[in-house]
Amino acid sequence: MALKLHNFFRSSTSTRLRAALNLKGLDYDYVPYVLRDGETRTADYLAKNPQGLVPTLEREDGTFLTQSLAIIEWLDETRPEPALLPSDPDGRARVRALSYMIACEIHPLNNLRVLFRLGDQFGADEEAQKAWFTHWVAVTFDALENELSGSRATGRYCHGDTPTLADLCLYAQVWNNRRFDIPLDTWPTISRIYAALDELPAFQKAAPPNQPDAV
Repeated sequence: MALKLHNFFRSSTSTRLRAALNLKGLDYDYVPYVLRDGETRTADYLAKNPQGLVPTLEREDGTFLTQSLAIIEWLDETRPEPALLPSDPDGRARVRALSYMIACEIHPLNNLRVLFRLGDQFGADEEAQKAWFTHWVAVTFDALENELSGSRATGRYCHGDTPTLADLCLYAQVWNNRRFDIPLDTWPTISRIYAALDELPAFQKAAPPNQPDAV
């Protein structure tokens, strides 16, 4: 399976997909974009991804897959080992819920185009954007910490002792938080899980500083 990953090194959605590809042992061609320069708004890129977002996974047959969670579930269906979702319905529901807490409640409010809009439309400077970003992280991380620390389903990682979709989202979000110097001190379970994930080569290789376009 020859794959091309159209992505941006600092994008949390790209980070989670890179980690998934690494866990699956899949090689891919790394195609970088600079979001601030509008490189994903060109006609060529919009033909691949009409939203002009990253990541986009390009298959050998010319098919383009978009939206990181959908791509990761496609990977799990086409390359089932190692599984990124539990085999039981209750486990799958929990992992998806943990994943969506980050992917649907934090990321849409804090991604780059939202921060740009805050600045352009409302005059939010860097400090105001940081306050916005930090608020929405804390709202969800407080709830996520309570769920992870209070559930017997939590193991070394978010669900049991093997990485799942939830861990991909958590790991990428913690890296994204570092842009605004958000410490993990108030979320000890999240901090512990992140540290465990950061010991795994698949996650280390996916980390933003380790990408060829990292600046």
